Amino acid sequence: MNNMFTALLATIVGLATIPPVSAQQPSKVAVIGYLASGTLSAETERTEALRQGLRELGYAEGKNITIEWRFAEGKLDRYPALAAELVNLKVDVIVTAGGSATRTARQATSTIPIVMAQDPDPIGSGFVASLARPGGNITGLSALAPELNGKRLELLKEIIPKLSRVAVLWSSTQPGNAQSLKELELAAKGFGVKLQFLDVISPKDIETAFQAAKKARADAALTLTSAILTAHRSEIAELALKHRLPATHGFSSFAEDGGLMFYGPNIVDLSRRAATYVDKILKGRTPADLPVEQPMKFEFIVNLKAAKQIGLTIPPQVLARADRVIR
Repeated sequence: MNNMFTALLATIVGLATIPPVSAQQPSKVAVIGYLASGTLSAETERTEALRQGLRELGYAEGKNITIEWRFAEGKLDRYPALAAELVNLKVDVIVTAGGSATRTARQATSTIPIVMAQDPDPIGSGFVASLARPGGNITGLSALAPELNGKRLELLKEIIPKLSRVAVLWSSTQPGNAQSLKELELAAKGFGVKLQFLDVISPKDIETAFQAAKKARADAALTLTSAILTAHRSEIAELALKHRLPATHGFSSFAEDGGLMFYGPNIVDLSRRAATYVDKILKGRTPADLPVEQPMKFEFIVNLKAAKQIGLTIPPQVLARADRVIR
């Protein structure tokens, strides 16, 4: 009897020293995919903003998350292969930096959650059923770009009072531009301005577009959201200066790289806010039920160096409204 009791006691003690199953298994490290059209160096501000947002929510790379970065480096034909890589890695969520990236990710998967860091028109692009109820595997942030083009045109009118013709560089292959065109045409009608639409679907079309604008005697230029245009923003800025054409753009990086003006949502802030969607999805929420949010911060940047090079004087009342002036 004593032997049986001793054996039983030893078994109980042994069981008590075995760690719980949950303690034996390491916590799952979530894998986040990131898909963008530019280069790592060009996307630094946005990628750091996403990282900051994740850190604020308690995530640390190498501990409880891993980020798989994929950059097309301006070569949009690389997108499908990069998206396929992320799908094959079975990432938990894909963060996309723009409409073209979102469209490619959607074509690659209908099950992995996709978070738009910014998109000009997610409904018009067919990414979501509505802002309140996305309905599929995509959610995130809208850049509200279509509604802002009227404001960009207004700013051009302020710095060029006799503005009558504006060359619009856009890409027919870019998701979300249809609504932008409608809003722009409506605004142009109100200002009595004629628009010259120049379709840029490959890098070789950029110089051709500027030559066409010059031939038509455009007073200014406006670029719509486009992965191709953004990837070649330095060339666009140089050509605008060469043809002495005041231009306004939809991304702050254009003004930073020599473009005259930028007005629009703070893309860095949108990238930081994308982290909140990643967090909710990793905690079990589904994209279909997470409403798409709109920008909270906007910024207006004026590049005085560019203005000086084309002999343009920016009115004091316009400069006074600028959040940042590049001198």
